[in-house]
Amino acid sequence: MSLGGQPADQQVPAQQAADQPLANLLLGVDVGTSSSKGVLTDLAGNVLRSHAISHGVSSPRPGYAEQDADAVWWSDVVQIIRVLLSGDYSGDDVAGVALSAIGPCLLPLDGSGQPLRPGILYGVDTRAHTETDSLNAEIGEDVIFEHSLMALTSQAIGPKIRWLRDHEPEIWARTATLTTASSYLAYRLTGKHVMNRHEASHFMPLYDPPTRNWTGKFAAPVLGDKGLEVLPQVGWSDELAGHVTEAAAALTGLKVGTPVAVGAVDALSEAISVGVVQSGDLMVMYGSTTFFILVEDAPASDPRVWTVGGAFAGQFNLAAGMSTTGSLTRWFAAELGRDLSEQAAYDQLFAAAGQVPPGSNGLLMLPYFSGERTPLNDPHARGVVAGLSLSSTREDLFRAVLEGVGYGIRHNIETFREMGTQVRRIVAVGGGAKTQTWLQIVSDITGVTQEVPALTIGASYGDAFLAGLVSGRLHRDDLKTWVKADRRIEPDGSRRALYDRNFELFKRLYTQTREIVHGLG
Repeated sequence: MSLGGQPADQQVPAQQAADQPLANLLLGVDVGTSSSKGVLTDLAGNVLRSHAISHGVSSPRPGYAEQDADAVWWSDVVQIIRVLLSGDYSGDDVAGVALSAIGPCLLPLDGSGQPLRPGILYGVDTRAHTETDSLNAEIGEDVIFEHSLMALTSQAIGPKIRWLRDHEPEIWARTATLTTASSYLAYRLTGKHVMNRHEASHFMPLYDPPTRNWTGKFAAPVLGDKGLEVLPQVGWSDELAGHVTEAAAALTGLKVGTPVAVGAVDALSEAISVGVVQSGDLMVMYGSTTFFILVEDAPASDPRVWTVGGAFAGQFNLAAGMSTTGSLTRWFAAELGRDLSEQAAYDQLFAAAGQVPPGSNGLLMLPYFSGERTPLNDPHARGVVAGLSLSSTREDLFRAVLEGVGYGIRHNIETFREMGTQVRRIVAVGGGAKTQTWLQIVSDITGVTQEVPALTIGASYGDAFLAGLVSGRLHRDDLKTWVKADRRIEPDGSRRALYDRNFELFKRLYTQTREIVHGLG
């Protein structure tokens, strides 16, 4: 499939010329917040090779979160592809490529496509709260919500563009293209600037959901003296972004001309990787942050969550995200488990938390260590622990961390339901989904059953499937053979009354400490 408006000769052939061997492998790479991973699969979804690289996030000031587009994003992609294509495999074997990355991010490029500064990350970067207030005042908060189907939050890119314009005018003057992480990576492979509609939806108020394209209606308060030409073309995740260039082939080992998909934000590729593609399917992704994607056939809107474009033509997503979940367990292990080795800290802490009774022996934690995204949309929120006593233990505190995240997950799921949407199936993915203790706590708190796929490789596996679609080697229905269920986590009904009571206390703890926490900040 190609982007609308491209000439017919840009279509990807379903098979190669008769005198060439048929490429039967698919390559997907995902760049996440704290690591990148790539997989090489066959057409049946069997993983032939994988490789991962860890990296960090720069926080030059409180509320800032940045990564270098070349030294982190692109460098990881190049290294991973070269490893995947070493030994028995080569670029000649690859039928298609798809990439995903954290998002939505903001990366300004100059006229030659070079990054002008580190990429400004998604909702965990809260620097543009003043610009959010300014845009709401100039355009109208209700007007923005009606136009974009969601409110401006730290996840929105429009205020971050305004921040760049106001705070770094020299960089702004040199900016020729505004892109995001996944789009930049596709550009490095193909030389084409294309953005998936899921992330484009967050470039509000520059995106028009009914037409699914950019609009200049409210461009001036955001872009100032620049026009919509600084924005990439938009497309669906399985459409053709372009083909691997000679320069990209020389760096990666891919074959010149290999088709590259538009790709996706990491969470959307992860949803695809576990078969969350039908209306009513909800993915809960347990990563450094927790992200939610609910697939819909028609848009629903609420200022507490995000209404965005889906992966495939005509789809919408209700998306939501917590700011600190897996990153909170890492913080806990690093700061309160210093007497343990890194892996032992996780193993022992999770094992011990499973032995602590529900309710954490009277402790209740707000997990807002880096503000909170949905449904609070409060960049100034911070962590709070209530109920400490001289008998409280490290194990009690760690279970309180896990339960605090569980209450946050319940808060988001109940928000979806309050909107009148149907949540028919919940699939748990991500690193946290490998931990039975955490999954059971969340099911007990939320009262919902979670399905866990047999393979929870992550977004790179969904990218490999997108690579199969863009190459013409796979069809959407093939996902049914790629994804198989492993187990179901059923809630323990005997714990429901306790967790119902504590969930109400959890919400009250936030509202009654909010002014104090904001004052401390």
